[in-house]
Amino acid sequence: MDNSIDILIVGGGPIGIACGIEAKRNNLSHVILEKGCLTNSLYNYPINMSFFSTSERLEIGDTPFVTTNPKPKRAEALEYYRRVERKFDLNTHLFEEVIDINKVDGLFLVTTSKTSYRAKHVIIATGFYDIPMYLGVPGEGLPKVRHYYDDPHYYAKQKVVVVGASNSSIDAALETYRKGAEVTLIIRGKEVSPRVKYWVRPDIENRIAFGEIKAYYNANITNITEREVEFDTPRGKKVIENDFVLALTGYRPNFEFLEKIGVEIPLQAPCIPHHNPETMETNIPNLYLAGVVCGGLNTHLWFIENSRVHANLIVSHILKSVNS
Repeated sequence: MDNSIDILIVGGGPIGIACGIEAKRNNLSHVILEKGCLTNSLYNYPINMSFFSTSERLEIGDTPFVTTNPKPKRAEALEYYRRVERKFDLNTHLFEEVIDINKVDGLFLVTTSKTSYRAKHVIIATGFYDIPMYLGVPGEGLPKVRHYYDDPHYYAKQKVVVVGASNSSIDAALETYRKGAEVTLIIRGKEVSPRVKYWVRPDIENRIAFGEIKAYYNANITNITEREVEFDTPRGKKVIENDFVLALTGYRPNFEFLEKIGVEIPLQAPCIPHHNPETMETNIPNLYLAGVVCGGLNTHLWFIENSRVHANLIVSHILKSVNS
C-alpha cells in the first residue's frame, strides 16, 4: 500500500498556503510543514507595519481580503491568512522543522523535528526572513544589537543607531524617533533607497533636513561597544554614544539547507537557486521552489503578489507529469 503524500510543502507562509490550496483543489494529498507559527515571517514583522501592496494583491485562494485601510496592516494580514487556511481546512503542521530531505526509491524521505514523511513531490516555500545579513564587525554579538525590529516604544529615551536605507530601516528610524528616541541613521550608500514607500520618503527626508534624525551617508560601522558605535565616513572616523543598534540590513534564504538537500546554487551573487521559471522545478526532479526563496539574494524580486502564481505553475506541472 502506497502511503506517500502527493505534495509536501516546506513553509507555512502565504505562498505555502497557496500551494496547499492548489493541491487540495486538484485532489492531491498534501502536508504543509512550518517550523514556527502560521505565516511565521509575517508574525515577526514590526507590529505597526503596513504593506506596500493593496489588499487585493495579497489575496490567495480566490478569497477576498477585506480592509478599510488603503494598505493592509500586519495584524489584518495575519487574520486574513489564518482564516484562509481554516477555510480550506489544510493539513498544516506547525512548529515542526524540516531537518533533511533525501530521495529514497524514487520518493522523498522528509525528516522533521517530530517525525518523517514520504512524498512524491516537495515544494520549498521557506522565504528569506530567517537569516539576517550580518555586518561582520566586532561587537555585533552584543545584546544591544538587534537584527529584527518590533515595537518602537521599547526604544523611548534611548540613543538608537539604525543601519540601512530600505523600508524596514526607515520605518524603524521614524517610529522610534516619534516615541522619543535619539536616532542616527547609518547608510552605506549615498541616499535613502529609492525603494522606500513613496508616502514615507518625504517624511524621512524632512526629518533629516530639519536635523530631527541624524543621517550619515557612505558610512560603514567598524566597531560596536557597550556604550558607543564607531563608523567610517567620507570625512573620517566618527564615534557616538549609543544604547541600541538596529542593524536592519536585510535577510537571505537558507542557502545551506538548499545545498544540503541538493539544490544547485551559483557561487556568485545573486545566488539564485537553480529552477525552471516555467515550472518552478529545481535540478532535482519533482522538487520545486515557490515564493521569495526563488530570488536568492535578490530579495526585492519576488513578493506575495507576484509569486502567488507559483502555486498554479507547480501543481499544473505535477498534474501533467502524473497524467502523461
